[in-house]
Amino acid sequence: MSTTQSPPRSRRPGRSLALLALGHLIISLDFTIIYVALPDIATDVGFTPHTLQWVITAYAVLYGGFLLFGGRLSDLIGRRRMFVLGMALYGVASVLGGLATTPAVLLTARALQGLAGAVLFPAVLALVNTTFAEGRERNRALTVWAMAGAGGLTVGALVGGVLTQALGWQAVFYVNVPLATVGAVAAFALLPSDGRVTRGGVDVPGTLTGTAGVTLFIFAVAHGSEVGWGRTEVIAAAALAVVLLVVFLRVQARGRTPLMPLRLFRNRAFSGGVVVILVFGLTMQAVPYFLTLYFQNVLGFSALETGLAFLGPTLSITAGNFLSERLIHRFGTRNTLVVGIVLNAVGAVLLAPGMHVGGSFLTVLAGVVVIGLGMGVTYEAMWIAAGTGVSADEQGLASGVASTALQVGTAVGLAVLVAVANRDIEGQALAATSAEGMRVAVHVLGAVMLTAVLAALRLPGSRAGGTVVLSDSRRSDM
Repeated sequence: MSTTQSPPRSRRPGRSLALLALGHLIISLDFTIIYVALPDIATDVGFTPHTLQWVITAYAVLYGGFLLFGGRLSDLIGRRRMFVLGMALYGVASVLGGLATTPAVLLTARALQGLAGAVLFPAVLALVNTTFAEGRERNRALTVWAMAGAGGLTVGALVGGVLTQALGWQAVFYVNVPLATVGAVAAFALLPSDGRVTRGGVDVPGTLTGTAGVTLFIFAVAHGSEVGWGRTEVIAAAALAVVLLVVFLRVQARGRTPLMPLRLFRNRAFSGGVVVILVFGLTMQAVPYFLTLYFQNVLGFSALETGLAFLGPTLSITAGNFLSERLIHRFGTRNTLVVGIVLNAVGAVLLAPGMHVGGSFLTVLAGVVVIGLGMGVTYEAMWIAAGTGVSADEQGLASGVASTALQVGTAVGLAVLVAVANRDIEGQALAATSAEGMRVAVHVLGAVMLTAVLAALRLPGSRAGGTVVLSDSRRSDM
């Protein structure tokens, strides 16, 4: 275990929390703000229908592949240093994306944004978990943090629609530049300073095998869903990913300073939370994508109209975040997760029937509201579970592991669900068949999400305030 000490508490916790929420907002915003701008990007930059998905996937591949490494670096190098580096990378990548005139340049920019997210996210979550005491204080801070992140997933569509309509697709990149600049500068005033850099604590074999294995796995799934699973490069990437991940696990089990100590998973709150996060990524992270396609491709909404339509899920997710904190305080994290998971499944059942050619925003409104509440309740509770009982000097690592699970799930879920929903039929039949495919995909994601109840029930019981009760033997492993 690293001997890095917990950073001192901020003297201005409210302002520090606002800055950390901004960091989470930027990460989430960059995942979805691009959705509404995709048709314009395809026309101006020259993407084909089969390569356009890589505008999203390039972000997810680099983000998911480097989160473990980013999390470990935040513990060793310092969380404020990594926060500033992440903001700087976002700024540079966003300028590059706005100036892009070819697919290669734009995909490079999206990959750099993903790398920035991998650096920034573990630092942000670790700072929240170490700045605020475990229990009600941390839960309240995580409510604000979760609102920024979960809201960003849907607000991104609204902001993307407004910016694309008014200023062109380039604005969805440029909007990051002032935000990242403000974040990087404010970090020196609002975030606790880092101590000396810990030397000799990087697990080089684990870093190389884990990062390469996760990255190749996400690439194989995403690319295979586009070009076919029998392609040579897909099979080779998948096979190499499996080999690397097996080697990674062996290194982690035997190494003295592992990148991902397997003993972390003996913490039932952490392991249960990670599984819920993985299933959430497989399922619910795809909902904004399918809603965007339904509004634009089936209902014929403009970019601005699509963005305005996302006010519904934005408001319901925000309400779900508020509700989550109250449920956790009263009933505990485990029971709150079960409620959120069931709400997600019920929301999918309500949403799917309304997605048809003769439908409208009103036909999907009930599903949008319920699924938004479920996402808001689940999102906060699953991150609280993943940070519970983890020592302060490993919070960055735990954040990296949990967020890797989310991104692997998101990449795999999006690839599989898009394959389920896509059809190659033209004209009115295209709209009808697309809607049918979306209905099937939404039913599938709702059913799969329901399986997360099993992981949630593995969590130990909770004291008042939602603090998970860990036995002494488990605490000794932290």
